[in-house]
Amino acid sequence: MRAAETTKSVRKPTNLSLDSALLKEAKSLGINVSRSAEAGIAEAVKRHKRQKWLKENAGALASSNAYVDANGLPLAQHRRF
Repeated sequence: MRAAETTKSVRKPTNLSLDSALLKEAKSLGINVSRSAEAGIAEAVKRHKRQKWLKENAGALASSNAYVDANGLPLAQHRRF
């Protein structure tokens, strides 16, 4: 979301169906519903992309972990901690 915050993004009017009680409460609390919905959607997209990346790269991650388990970390002798 940071990139979207630092650049001017084009907003598109969108119709959403929301729980009416929740919407009423949000408005009574002064919550910007559009921005809150946008933040929630951005978080959902981030989580989805992370899960997709992990699934697509599971083999490479497992291979790398197996290598480290069998051989230790490359250049481990140079670590100071």
